[in-house]
Amino acid sequence: MSAPGPTRYDLLVVGGGTAGLVASAGAASLGARTALVEKERLGGECLWTGCVPSKALIGSARIAEAMRRAAEFGLALERGEGAGSRPDGRDATAGVLESVRAVRARVQPHDDPERFRRLGVEVLEGTPARFLSPSRVQAGDRVLEGRAILVATGSRPAVPPVQGLAEAGFYTHETAFEEEALPRSVVVLGAGPIGVEFAQAYGRLGVQVTLVEMAARVLPNEDAELAEQVGEHLRADGVLVLTGMAAISAERSGSEAVLKLAAADGSMREPDAVRTVSAERIFVATGRRPNIEGLGLEAAGVETGRDGIRVDGRLRTSRRHIFAAGDVTGGLQFTHVADHEARSVLRNALFPFGRRVDYSVVPWAVFTDPPLARVGLTEEEARDRHGEVRTYRYDTTTLDRVITDRETGGLVKLITDRRGRILGGHVLSPSAGTMIMEVALAMRHGLGIADLSTLIHPYPTMSEGIRRAADMYYREKLTDRSRRWLDRYFRLTRRLSA
Repeated sequence: MSAPGPTRYDLLVVGGGTAGLVASAGAASLGARTALVEKERLGGECLWTGCVPSKALIGSARIAEAMRRAAEFGLALERGEGAGSRPDGRDATAGVLESVRAVRARVQPHDDPERFRRLGVEVLEGTPARFLSPSRVQAGDRVLEGRAILVATGSRPAVPPVQGLAEAGFYTHETAFEEEALPRSVVVLGAGPIGVEFAQAYGRLGVQVTLVEMAARVLPNEDAELAEQVGEHLRADGVLVLTGMAAISAERSGSEAVLKLAAADGSMREPDAVRTVSAERIFVATGRRPNIEGLGLEAAGVETGRDGIRVDGRLRTSRRHIFAAGDVTGGLQFTHVADHEARSVLRNALFPFGRRVDYSVVPWAVFTDPPLARVGLTEEEARDRHGEVRTYRYDTTTLDRVITDRETGGLVKLITDRRGRILGGHVLSPSAGTMIMEVALAMRHGLGIADLSTLIHPYPTMSEGIRRAADMYYREKLTDRSRRWLDRYFRLTRRLSA
């Protein structure tokens, strides 16, 4: 008796992170026969090592900071000092990581395999997948065949080529939440979003933090003006920020790791420009690399590059029935972008008339305190692409809601062309991740800065900061000539009413 042939699916998904879960659930809800293969556990980086636990850690750090500032709210803590020592002598932050894991456990049912099986998805969890041919995938002892296949295997931390780093020992956000306790001191390599979020959270929880970045400022891909302000907030929280520096070697000396740093541009050499920093732990946050190894992509004829799997505007690979979405493509590495791409794959993979993915308006946020959110171009990018642009700013430290909440303010910055069309928006403020959506919606539907100014906002809210920045557009239009005309007009009306 011959062995049964491969099971055939309308959509076969490899990878159970955000893109894979969204695509699987969507396909099954449409009635497509769907299988999902995940080599470890469903949920991917976002649930287990990324968005969910990191924001829980940031939440603990925010409360620790609020406890220290209790007097500003007219409150007195009973013998407590916020983060640090408790009256009974124990470390007040000893339970932080346990609390983070508890939050993760509460969210996990959203990505539980049984939930997806109830939706109609055949889930193969803890099973590595490998292409045997362009249409067949080996998953454990089974062979699966897909009319359309989605590869959504995500990415992992990229480790810099620092001499002795492996021997000195390091960890990343993938392992940080499984630690027994917070370190006493840490050197964070990399001041991108992950690096600055962890640096500030650790610092507020009593960890001595040194943040090292090769670029001239933290968050080098964000608007320079607001990124500089984030750096100032980090320093105010006790983080030692070293920019323009690169790690050149590492070693373990007793209980501490020792890093040698030098100018990142190579302008100075040992021994004159070498700086030594040490800490209990080294935290690496220097970028990410796609998970493409071991998938047998060569057997499928799927082309890859340095950044991951190559895709076209419809997320098709070099094999038109095989798609890729999420971090594995090397594009914008955000959970919400992976979600958006997965929805696009459903349309393009299952139906005859597909569309290109629209990345024209993609907002994102860095969850420092205050958070930094962005949509569209930075001021520098806007000038490079459009020449003459207009920039409108509002300092949110003067916003009533910031004052009443005793929050730390920042800046709203809107960038337009000469006609008032919004090219970019940047918000450094409490609730920035929510506020930026007003700008994103305006950009998505072709509304100008004048529309933001004339929109009624509730008072007192953080979103008033958007309107106040947009109000600067009308103030700018009041030229000296128009002011003289208005002056004559009001003098005339006063005489007529006398």
